[in-house]
Amino acid sequence: MTLKSNLDRRTVLKGTALGLGAMAAPSIISSKALASSGELNFMGWAGYPALAETVFPKFEAATGIKINFTEQPGQDDMMTAAKLALEAGGVDVIEPTVDRVGAWASNGLVQGWDMTKLNVDNYLPGLADGAMGEMATVDGQRMIVLSVWGTEALVFDKDVLPLEYGTASLGDLFNPANTGKVVGRPHSTLAAMGRWLDAEGKLPKPWLDGYKDEATMVELWDIALAEAIKVKSNFVQWWTGENEAQAGFLVNGGAVGLCWDSTGYNLGKQGNYGYVPPKEGAFAWNQGFVLMKNAANVEQAHAFAKWVSEPEGSAAWATAFSANPVGKGAVDLLDPAVAAYYTSAFNDDALSKLWWWPAQEAWFIAKRGEYADKFKSA
Repeated sequence: MTLKSNLDRRTVLKGTALGLGAMAAPSIISSKALASSGELNFMGWAGYPALAETVFPKFEAATGIKINFTEQPGQDDMMTAAKLALEAGGVDVIEPTVDRVGAWASNGLVQGWDMTKLNVDNYLPGLADGAMGEMATVDGQRMIVLSVWGTEALVFDKDVLPLEYGTASLGDLFNPANTGKVVGRPHSTLAAMGRWLDAEGKLPKPWLDGYKDEATMVELWDIALAEAIKVKSNFVQWWTGENEAQAGFLVNGGAVGLCWDSTGYNLGKQGNYGYVPPKEGAFAWNQGFVLMKNAANVEQAHAFAKWVSEPEGSAAWATAFSANPVGKGAVDLLDPAVAAYYTSAFNDDALSKLWWWPAQEAWFIAKRGEYADKFKSA
């Protein structure tokens, strides 16, 4: 998908990131929350204390609606919990990424949003229309509305392995000189290998073709897996969430890693760490809200999604994730420190090379998981 042409540089540089965190076990909210009420049962990313500390209280003050928050470290955990909640109830809204919405819909977990109850004009150009609007729509229904977006690039220890934009590459993850120094997420690492091989002209087909059909995926991911296994000793820690990614550097001696921008920002407050886009282009993602098929608090859910599209709500949500806001006017309300961090990381060339994660259907996610498991167990 192409989104960068619809976003100006100032919007991008005012914030960007994501992270995941701790708790893993699926949990269902108590039965008192099953009936429609002045409450909303929300399941989202762990590792972002500002959500409960500042964002939810702001929403409650603005609307009178209380949020019951269930944390999960990643989208696979969210989907597992959602499948349970489809039977037991207790979850209204969940926050996956846009590239995964097809899988949520095909699993019968979600229903379409009533766009007449939201204000599409609140969103920045390209976030509710164009290619993004098409990706968010399944069978004519808008299955996800955006909440925040960010990037995944190279986090590095400036004292151990200094990197500079223009020469920093996805290939640094696979350089034999970096044995025992790399932090990565398995499936992202394989995608990075594929993109690096593609940029080096070493693939029989473009890497993006592997997202279109299973046969092409197998052909390309077999190559990426084989090459990644050759340098598996480079990796000192795998991560699935923000807390693990930071620990890879702070505890286990990582010097470079493919991580979210939030990881670089948070580590930069604790040590001499930097964040730089590779010359092949940083991975870029969007996340948003899906409405559970059996949501009890539908009106409250729409009020919530609408609030996050407005300047105050959008700025609060983006600040909690150290990420880019989706609402018009939110950029002017962000923390200047966050803006300065991303201004230093992304120049015009880096922005022009953003590589947006393409749509990933259920079959792709299943196969991707198989490849990630093979890589970890090799």
